[in-house]
Amino acid sequence: MKKLAVLGAGSWGLTLAWLACDGRKDVWLWDRKPEKIQALRENRQVTFPVEVTLPQSLHLTDSLVEAVAGADAVLLVVTTAGTREVARALRETTQLSPDVVLVNCSKGIEFPSLKRISEVLVEELPDNPFAVLSGPTLAKEILSGLPTASSIACVDLEVAEYLQVHLSRENLFRLYSNTDVIGVELGGSLKNIFAIASGYMQAKQLGDNARAALITRGLAEMTRFSVSLGADVQTLYGLSGLGDLLATCNSPLSRNYQVGYRLGQGQTLDEILQDIKVVAEGVKTTHAVVQLSDKLQLDTPIVRQVEMALSGVLSKEMIIKSLMSRKLKSEKVSLQ
Repeated sequence: MKKLAVLGAGSWGLTLAWLACDGRKDVWLWDRKPEKIQALRENRQVTFPVEVTLPQSLHLTDSLVEAVAGADAVLLVVTTAGTREVARALRETTQLSPDVVLVNCSKGIEFPSLKRISEVLVEELPDNPFAVLSGPTLAKEILSGLPTASSIACVDLEVAEYLQVHLSRENLFRLYSNTDVIGVELGGSLKNIFAIASGYMQAKQLGDNARAALITRGLAEMTRFSVSLGADVQTLYGLSGLGDLLATCNSPLSRNYQVGYRLGQGQTLDEILQDIKVVAEGVKTTHAVVQLSDKLQLDTPIVRQVEMALSGVLSKEMIIKSLMSRKLKSEKVSLQ
């Protein structure tokens, strides 16, 4: 790979750009805010939203044309809500070769369209191959030198393996190839909802047993939902499903966990989002999954509880009732 473009200078975009610079000089980082790029040029010692020293070899630009010119792959690391706008700008303002691989690195479902990001990319850039990168990727841990592994999925296995080779970083960032784009995409998106629930339960001091039950039943719920949309059940038990679920449901580093925790402490959603100043994808994804569940006639009780928490009407007693008073059933049957 001769050139890599990373679009979006949030915490994950900065981390991916930092990872990619190891052994590769032609890495470009773009952001839609010129003032943000200028600040990064002036001081490569970034402290927010993560602490990282950007390599001098990393090219910084607010020109989308300059960022993607001659690129072999483009990592889309903007918010789910902003992905369509950026994809449309790529189509309308750049001469993007059909050989350029687009890699979605955000974790959410577009709202209110209820479309996965791969569906958005097909609509806006139908001539380009696309892939999705997802898994347990807490940025602060990676930047601290702690290792992780994730999934890179494309319907064309050769493309997935190509990205796997060029985006992995020895002893720090290991990628596993996959062809199940739907499963990898939905696993990364839905785990954010259950991270909100986990943080909420922690704040309400419901105990580790209850949170373990939540995570286990959350896995069953996200698996049922994802398989109904065409995912492979095995994918949900892999890195982008169970792996990411465990990381975000158990770590205070997760912004979605923090949203749930602070909701459980009595703060309103508006107060929380204004204070954290970064996007928590699980919020809109919760609303999207509730609407999709209604369309598909699927039972998603935990997701619906999270939606109630987001609106401020959930209580500790309601959580206990939801976990403990539903109709008794076989675990094997309910995991399908």
